[in-house]
This record gives sequence, C-alpha cells and structure tokens, in this order.
Amino acid sequence: MSESKGGAAWSVVLIGNPNTGKSTLFTALCGVRQRVGNYPGVTVEKKVGRFELNGHAVELIDLPGTYSLAPRSPDEAIAVDVLLGHREGVQPPDAVLCIVDASNLERNLYLVSQLLELGKPVVVALNMMDVAQSRGVNVDVQRLAERLGVPVVPLVAHKRQGVAELQEVLRKALAEAPKGDSSPARRHAPFPEIFYNELEELAKAWEENGNPRPPRFLLERLVLDPGGILEKTWPGAAGSKVRAAVEQARARLAEAGHPVPAVEAVSRYEWIGRVLEDVVERPAERTVSWSDRLDRLLTHRLVGTLIFVALMIVVFQAIFSWAGWPAERIEDGVGWVGEQVATRLPEGPFASLLVDGVIAGVGAVLVFLPQIVILFLFIGILEDCGYMARAAFLMDRLMAAVGLNGKAFIPLLSSFACAVPGIMATRVIENRRDRLTTILVAPLMSCSARLPVYVLLTAALIPPTPIFGQWLNAQGLAIAAMYFLGIVTAMIAAWCFRRWLFPGETPPLVMELPPYKWPSLRVVAVRVTERAGAFVKRAGTIILAVTILVWAAASYPRPAGSIQRIEHRYEPLIAAAERAGETARATSLQQQRDAEIDAAVLRGSLLGRAGQWIEPVVRPLGWDWRIGCAVVASFPAREVVIGAMGVIYGLGDEQNEQSEPLKETLRHVTWEGTNRPVFTIPVALSLMVFFALCAQCAATLAVIRRETNSWRWPVFAFTYMTLAAYMAAFFTYHGVRWWLG
Repeated sequence: MSESKGGAAWSVVLIGNPNTGKSTLFTALCGVRQRVGNYPGVTVEKKVGRFELNGHAVELIDLPGTYSLAPRSPDEAIAVDVLLGHREGVQPPDAVLCIVDASNLERNLYLVSQLLELGKPVVVALNMMDVAQSRGVNVDVQRLAERLGVPVVPLVAHKRQGVAELQEVLRKALAEAPKGDSSPARRHAPFPEIFYNELEELAKAWEENGNPRPPRFLLERLVLDPGGILEKTWPGAAGSKVRAAVEQARARLAEAGHPVPAVEAVSRYEWIGRVLEDVVERPAERTVSWSDRLDRLLTHRLVGTLIFVALMIVVFQAIFSWAGWPAERIEDGVGWVGEQVATRLPEGPFASLLVDGVIAGVGAVLVFLPQIVILFLFIGILEDCGYMARAAFLMDRLMAAVGLNGKAFIPLLSSFACAVPGIMATRVIENRRDRLTTILVAPLMSCSARLPVYVLLTAALIPPTPIFGQWLNAQGLAIAAMYFLGIVTAMIAAWCFRRWLFPGETPPLVMELPPYKWPSLRVVAVRVTERAGAFVKRAGTIILAVTILVWAAASYPRPAGSIQRIEHRYEPLIAAAERAGETARATSLQQQRDAEIDAAVLRGSLLGRAGQWIEPVVRPLGWDWRIGCAVVASFPAREVVIGAMGVIYGLGDEQNEQSEPLKETLRHVTWEGTNRPVFTIPVALSLMVFFALCAQCAATLAVIRRETNSWRWPVFAFTYMTLAAYMAAFFTYHGVRWWLG
C-alpha cells in the first residue's frame, strides 16, 4: 500500500456505463499519472491513476465500462471482485465513484442502484450536463442526491467543469467513510420484501454448508443470474445444499409473481421511476438536434458507408504517408548511434552485439512508433468525438457474415499498416471471443512490412506485362493479389475460429450512440502517450531480446578457417591496388572481401546450419537452403529477409527492395553445383504467398502475448499461420509451374 502525507493512500473505483465520459474524467483527475496493465490471469485491462486530495494520495482504479454488475463471464466478474475487495493485487476500495449521463438517467441509474447495495461510500458524477441542457433536460441535482442518499456532483468533464467540486466532495466522502458494512439493506431496498426473505434463507443454507456468511450482494447475484459465472466460480456455490436452496428460492419467487431474472429489471426500473419523480424535467416534444440530423447522414446505409470508406482511406493513407518521414528519421538516428558506437569500439563480438544486436533491435521496435502514434491519434479523435460507435454500427452487417461484429472492422483495417497497432486497437471489442478472433486474424492483413518483399520479388522476377491496357500490369496485379489473399484468408479463418475454436452465437451489436462533441486534445494526447508508452515498454523488450538472439545465431560459431582463406585470397589483390594508387578498386575489393566473409560466417553459423537443415522441408516450395536461411532470419521482422539475402548472396546487408545489384543477383543465382536458376516466377510467387500469410514478426507475437496475457495464443497464431503459409506456398509453386508449362 502506497504512502502519502496523510498516511495510507485512499483507494477509489471509477465505474460507469460505456460512452458516459469515464475515460475523460479519469484523465481529468489523474492526468498522465496513470499506468496500464492486465489483471493477473485475464485479458481485462487494468488502468490505475493517482492524484492528491489536500495532500492525501488517492489511487483511482478505472474499471471497464459496464451497464450492470451481473457477471456473465470470468472477465466481467472482475468488476465485482474489485468492488468487493476480492481481487488479488488490488486494494479493497474505500469509495466508489460512479459516472452517469445526465441526459439518460433512467438507464444509468440501473448501475447506481446495484452499487448502492455494496455497502461502500458512493459518489455520483453527473456528467454531460451541457448535453442534457441542449436537449431541454433539467435535473434537480439536490433532490436527486436526497433521493439516492449519496452525493451527486454535476460535471462537464471534457471542459473540466465541476472537477474541482467533485474532488472536494470525494475528499469528504472518503474522510467520513464508515468502516465495515454500512448496512445497505436499510439504505437501499428496490426489491419486494419476499426477495429479501429468500436471501435470508439462502444465507442460512450457506452457513449450514460449512461456509461463512457471504455479502448480501453476492447472494443477490447468485439468485438473479441463472447459469451465471458465480455458480461456476464462487467457492461454496456448487455445494448441493446451496444449489438446492437457490433453486427453491427461484421457484418460490416465480410462484409469488416475481420470476427470475425479470424481477431485477422490473424492481430496479420501478425504483428508478420513484427516484426520478419531480427530479427530471423534459420538453413536451422531443426536439430534433443537430446530432440527430448528422446521424441521418453518417449512419445512412449508402451515404454513411461511402463517408466511412473515404474517412478510412484518409486514415489508412495517413498511417502509410505520415509515418514515413518520422520512421526514416528514427532509422537515421538509430543508424547514427550505431555508427558512433562502432567507431568508438574496437571491432569484435562486443561491438557487433551492441551495434547489430542491441541498437538494431531498439531501432526495429522504435520504427513502429510513428504508426502507433498516428493510428491512436485518429482512433482517439474519432472515439472522443463520438464517430467510432457509428463506424461499428455501419460495418456490423459485413463482419456478422464471418461471426464478428462491427467493432472488429477498425482493428482489421488498421492492420494493413501494421498489425501491432491493429491488435492493440481490439481493446474496443468487449466480447472476449470476438476480441480473440480479431487478434488471431489481424496479422493476416498485408502490413507495410510485407510490401518491401513484394516489391523486390515482383520487380526482379515478374515481367511488367500489360493487363487491361495501361491501367494495370502483371506486377501490380501480383502485389494486389497478395493483399486480396490476406483478406480472404482472414475471413475464412475468422469463420472457422468462431465456428469451432470460439463457438457460440454471434453477439448482436447493441450499443448506445454517444452524443457528438469536440474531442478533448488533453484526453487524446494522454491516450496516445499511454498506448505508445505501453508498446515501447512491453513489446519492445521482447522483440529486442529476440533480435539479440537472432544476431547471436547468425554470428556464431565463426568458421575461422573459411575466414582466413578469404582474407588470404584478397590481401595481395588489395595491397596491389593500394600500391598502384587505385583507391576505388581497393575499396571495392575490401567490400567484396567483407561480403564474402559475412556470407561464410552466416553459412557456418547456427542460423545458416538451420537453413541447410530445413532445406528438405522448403525444397517442395521451390526454395534452396539460402532462401530457407533468409526466411528463418526474418523471424523478428519480415523485411529482414532482404538484408539476409544480401548477406547470403555476398552483397552485404545494406540492401533494400530498390537495390539493383540484389535484383540482378536474384535473376542469375543458381542452385549449388548446377546452372538451374533458383529464382523463377513460381518461386517468387511461392515466396510472396508465404510472406503474405506467415507470422514472421516478433513484435506482432509479443503484442498478442501482451493483449491476451498468455503465450498460448501467440504460439497458436504462429503455428496456424505458418502451416497455412506453407500449404498456400506449396500449391502456388506447383500450380504456377503447371500453368506456365
């Protein structure tokens, strides 16, 4: 437990319905003093922030948005565990801060009515007062507080109006909070008397079963949620006496005209009606707001879809274009640092480790950062202004065809730029099965890292035969086919996963469209900073470690005999050129010598031996050991295959997709001991198809591990994608060979 001037830090839980401004209020209270992680053993995000109230530290725990405290999955049960102080590693809360939408109190007070039964001090933050007033809705805040029996503070969180008042009310509530159970039964009783009588009988049965008397709230949930998660996970709930008592209680309630689970909705909404009587005033006729007029356009099946497509093209192009310059500057900076280190250290293993392993590994991580920042900048703006919910609504029908809902569309689209931010964007998907399915198929979208491979192989080996006049040629068609292949494969995989791996009905997209508003630059900036920081800290450490391991595998053991023979062969030639004053020729010979040494080192290294060892496996794809070695070397990042080919074919590793020497070499390289060319059109297409579907990206696998909190899913993703890539490459190679005769 952390300490402050006033002693142990207070713990406050922030909870509320989706689209009520909860994240905005969290940022307004905590600013950048927040950290993000996962609760142990689950995929639910844990966000904790800190702020001070008159010198006393407050730890604010932001729970996922929810409409109810009725847990229907292990992940949803975390909110109840945290609120009751049963979650390991989380301090029992001293108070609950519930944010509600002032323009829709009828729905929001459903959650408040459940929170009042926990026996914890509750403070209600009445947000979006400006939206309510614009709709002609007036709320008597003082009377509402009297009816609820808890403090109510009006807010406009995105403008920080009322935040200071909320902090003061929260301080008083924490300072005056009673210790232990505050007798919620006397404060709040929305259910009929017979319901509480049944809870008392159930508590007795619980104690007779040898268990201590549980909190009343948990007994309520056990009765009200047939087949719910509590029956499966709550210790003691599976006992025969307890189970029989629960069934008998439900039967007696049904006979009395209060069937479960309908009794909860009926009772709570009746209670809400009594609370809001003479508290909320609405206009006699609902006025058509500018938000309604905008929705008629943006949610229209045709016009709205066209606007959405145009907007996504802008976002997609921005991720490609805007990230180019900063990514190049990052690469230049990393390269400069590497050069400075290389010039200040003697040549040897340590210098190579720092330059080729550590510094190159950091660069491999940081080069993704501009894409992540740009993507989450757009996502933050679109979410905060209210448009993202409309986009999910529009795409729901398309996603439903493969068992997903509309919220999966944005992560899949963004994965065309990079699967890393695309996978991170799946956090907007509440349903666990939909989220896991989207995470597992997102890497199939052809990201920008695959593009260099496509460009190199098509430019070197596929002739620019015109197709449809001058509008399209065979090279453009080949690259377009790779993108189309990824899309089709992803849709097939998603359908298979939802049918067999994550079976169950596709959940309907039920969401409330939030009101439009100007996005808060502060909120967007904090979200972007938070996501970028999480990526660098977590994914970066893993990919850095993998890069260093690959460097070691490509560098050792060193074939000393081969290196000496190459040096002895070049030394007299270089010396003769230097004596003759032929500086350019001497430099060229030195570069050739270094390239041959690099190739010899790679061939004799663990990585080179692995390439030779897997040659029988890759031969059916038309590849030799050198291509297999390049594919193995490209595990950290797909584009590494180009530099690896440059080393393998004696050109050095400073190669790119526009490298003419590398293109020319690929056209003329032959199988060892023969005149048969290695790279042909079938081989090129086979290799392109493999890279279109494989999981050769340590950053992607690291982020899957981060987002799922388990190594099971990145291992599964790597396995199924590699198998799919191998099979597709096999059929492509043999099919194209047959087609070309």
